[in-house]
Amino acid sequence: MSWGMKRIRIDFAEPSLRRTLFHTPRLAWALLATGMALCVPAALLASRYLAEERAFEAELAARATAAGAPAAPMASQAAARAPLLTPAQAGAVNAAIMQLNLPWRDLHDAVAAATPPTVALLALEPDARRRVLRITAEARNSDDMLAYVERMGSLAWFEGVALTRHEINEQDPNRPIRFQFDAQWRPQR
Repeated sequence: MSWGMKRIRIDFAEPSLRRTLFHTPRLAWALLATGMALCVPAALLASRYLAEERAFEAELAARATAAGAPAAPMASQAAARAPLLTPAQAGAVNAAIMQLNLPWRDLHDAVAAATPPTVALLALEPDARRRVLRITAEARNSDDMLAYVERMGSLAWFEGVALTRHEINEQDPNRPIRFQFDAQWRPQR
């Protein structure tokens, strides 16, 4: 008679492979057998597919040899059919690489070091293809503007600095001069 007591399984034996296999549930054994049974047809199908692929490659090689063309494996034929970059795409890739290789930190540091407190930098626009840095800034007066452009031209980083445009900002009560100039940087080694 069982009066509400649960069955306790006491097992002090050392763990071993034999004991593990003995205590493995029947459902686990059934799942293992099912999995193994499914692997056999998959292996047969893969083997058949590989044999068909080899036969197809041999047939292509025979046709190519009969036509007088050298036999090429499938991988190289697929690579030959792969589209090459158009000139426009190659140019875009090269432009992106040039932009990524731009010595941006050094250019920025050189410009920041040469900028006096009387000039406010508004924009730095690099053109990696032409190695030109277009700088937009504001100065209190034309003397500060010209001194700044001249100072930028004397830096070792730049070989040509040219003022491209300037205008007085009439809407600002201080009437600063907004100007833009191009500075061509030297290739650094």
